[in-house]
Amino acid sequence: MKPPPRLQRDFYRRDPVTVARALLGQRLVHVSQGVRVAGLIVETEAYLGHIDKAAHSFNGRKTQRTQTMFADGGTAYVFLNYGIHHLLNIVVAGVEQPLAVLLRAVEPTEGLDAMYQRRSKSKKDTDLCSGPGKLGAAFGIDLSHDGVDLVENRSLFVEQLRQRAMPKRLIETTTRVGVDYAEEWAAAPLRFYLKGNQHVSVR
Repeated sequence: MKPPPRLQRDFYRRDPVTVARALLGQRLVHVSQGVRVAGLIVETEAYLGHIDKAAHSFNGRKTQRTQTMFADGGTAYVFLNYGIHHLLNIVVAGVEQPLAVLLRAVEPTEGLDAMYQRRSKSKKDTDLCSGPGKLGAAFGIDLSHDGVDLVENRSLFVEQLRQRAMPKRLIETTTRVGVDYAEEWAAAPLRFYLKGNQHVSVR
């Protein structure tokens, strides 16, 4: 059976809210040492760059850590959170537009044995990737993946399972997690997840 196509550049060269919604139901894939792990993206957050006080690129802030956010849409932006967790984001829009979508949760579908090896504390499937830190660990994501082109790379990419975004009635829209410092932006409805899905991080 022919594998589904990967998401292409045009998919990512859109605003973060549109991409965050459209990523729901698509399949994240990472192949490492011949082992493929994959899962359906079920929760995302949008970050709106210059104007967004929760974004690393707020006010156009460009540092060694955030420079990847200024790359083209479809580039992986990985950072280390609290010195422990590797969080996988996808840069969207175009070059020098530091906008991104954080992948918060995935429903595992392939390579669960490898995921359990990487996350030995997990005892059930719904706990493997139900949060951005868990997702990063289960998928074997680290800082070496920062700057990877998800359109061209052969080991880390997103497969297109849906031509259109999920209907709005199937998507819960709410506030982002862990951004209380962002003042009025803490209340922005920029987190999206599939209603009723058991693999999301927070309901």
